[in-house]
Amino acid sequence: MDKILVTGATGHYGRAVLKGLLNSKIDKKTIYAMVRDETKAGELESLGVNIVFGDYGDYESLIKAFSGADKLLFVSGNEVKNRITQHKQVVKAAKNAGVRHILYTSQQHKSDDRDSPIYFIIKSHLATETAIMNSGMQYTILRNALYMDMLPEFLGKKVLEEGIFLPAGQGKIAFTLRSEMAETAAIILTSQGHKNKIYEISGSSISFTEIAEKISDIKGKNITYLSPDSKVFINAAIRKGMPKMVIKMLAGFAQAAQKGELDSRSSQMEKLLGRKPAQVNDFLKQIYS
Repeated sequence: MDKILVTGATGHYGRAVLKGLLNSKIDKKTIYAMVRDETKAGELESLGVNIVFGDYGDYESLIKAFSGADKLLFVSGNEVKNRITQHKQVVKAAKNAGVRHILYTSQQHKSDDRDSPIYFIIKSHLATETAIMNSGMQYTILRNALYMDMLPEFLGKKVLEEGIFLPAGQGKIAFTLRSEMAETAAIILTSQGHKNKIYEISGSSISFTEIAEKISDIKGKNITYLSPDSKVFINAAIRKGMPKMVIKMLAGFAQAAQKGELDSRSSQMEKLLGRKPAQVNDFLKQIYS
């Protein structure tokens, strides 16, 4: 039976994948969780999985952690600045440790266009995908859409009072529940037919005009949506004291949506799950009812 190792195991996504693996009824002894911070290892002990330690910035720790693993779910790191260097090191370590099949959580994208508003994010994913495909290992690339769980950050804390203010035009985003993305990854890890494939892991798309209408229906009051010029949005966000990196991310994704880069009509996730992914409408009802 394959030994499956999940990196980023203490994060929301990694932990959800582990739970998905456990729900699949495979032997706990074949599931390994890699953590960077030993003080957080206790959080996973209740799951009954094996725990190993590794850091994307420490090659030797990765070799040790990956040793004996057949399948590796490589959850992308959150250090955007150093991500390319770290990710290439992870791929190298996986290859040299004897991993046969590597699965990687990439980012949904339409192209490798350097003019993309989110190129500063996707460039590391593109570099990692290339390294994996050239490694000689069997691979599965999971091009994940934006987490539906992040939608409140796009809308802002005062959406009910001030409406939605984002430079997204009428572009659509395939917001998708993180827990269902993780469930899909667990299904792929425990089933056959996924070698050397690229999947777009996404639900159905929705615009911020539609989101404003849905919240209006839920609250019984008019919620406006205004799509300003990106510079106007950025200046307004700066005046509100929003962190610069958050501003850059929100502006980038909003502009990418306007260009159609985050829209999706893929049915791959639905086929893998065996059901339709959760809809934004239901998510909004949970938050604003």
